[in-house]
Formats: sequence, C-alpha cells, structure tokens
Amino acid sequence: MNALFSPGSLVTIAGAVLTVVGAIAYLGDNANLSLPTIFYGIPILLGGLALKSSELPPPQRLTPAAQFRQQREDPASADLAKLLKDVDRWRYGQKAHLESSLEALKLWDEDQPPQLISVAELADQHSYGLALTFAVGGVPYQRWQDQQQRLGRFFGSGLSAQLEAIGADQLRLTLCTAPAQADADADADAAGNPSPTPPTAP
Repeated sequence: MNALFSPGSLVTIAGAVLTVVGAIAYLGDNANLSLPTIFYGIPILLGGLALKSSELPPPQRLTPAAQFRQQREDPASADLAKLLKDVDRWRYGQKAHLESSLEALKLWDEDQPPQLISVAELADQHSYGLALTFAVGGVPYQRWQDQQQRLGRFFGSGLSAQLEAIGADQLRLTLCTAPAQADADADADAAGNPSPTPPTAP
C-alpha cells in the first residue's frame, strides 16, 4: 500500500490521469482541453515511470512514530533523529539507503550492496538508540566487525555501536547515545566491571 503513495507513484498517476483526460477531450473534439492536458500529461507520465524504475522504498519502521517522541527530540539524540529521518524516506537513483556512508566506511559492494531492511527505536531511562537491520549482501560480517569502533563515531558524537549477526545473511547494527550513562560506563571500566549494555532491539 505504501508503494501506491510513493512520490514516483503519485507523479505517474497524475501524468496518466492528465493523459487520459486529454485523450478523451481529443476524441470529443475539445481542443481547448485536449492540447494542454496531453502536452503536460505525457511528459509527467514518462517522468513518473522513470522515477518508479529507480525507486528505493524506506525500510520497515518497526516502532510507531509516536513512540519515544520525547527521547527522540532530546538534544542528545539529535544525530540519531537525523539518521532516522534520513532513512525513513523514499530514495531515487540510489542502490541502497546510507549508500555514501557505507562507501566511506568501506562496507560497500557495487554488485551486492548491503540493504537496510528495518529500523527500530530503542529507549530506556538512560539512553535512546536505533537498531538497523541489514541484509549484508556482498559485504561479509567480519568487515563490519572490523569497523565496529568507527561506526559509532561516524554516525554521531558520543554514540556507541554494537553488532549482532542474524543468521548467515543479516546483521543488526545498534547505535545508542547515553549521556547520562557515560559516567556509569567510566566508573564500571575503572572498577573492572563490564559496562552496561544498551537497550535491546525488539
């Protein structure tokens, strides 16, 4: 259903309607209506079809938009909120979401790029985060692990990153910001205790 309301679909439908109206007007010998509608309708229809051919839908959003709104709007969550907004929209002319980011992180395969399947928001009393589930495509899990320390810093200041393999061909990247928890993490490290873990993805 969402595909019906994508920008490419709406442009295609608008062009098709104008073209049909123009054709009917032409057959009815109504030149005043047929010429402008056909003149605009056919190019709009062709443009819509071109958009549809390069359309990349947003990943499945597992968390309702109304949930965690307060945590999302916290200034400390600005980088993650921007990332969520970036992936939660239709893309055109790209092979995958976060294409330029994955290329910069050397997590890209031109023939089989990783595909973002779903995104979920996470929150508890200490932190807010995003869980991004990817189909790894032609990029093996080991390459993701090699970049794990860089992943958090790449997507925002103060973010931590965790990776989890899901079967043989998927992984979950969890990015969390925990300003209130930073001191607890430092104290835990100083005491030789494991740091608290981020909230669990659904």
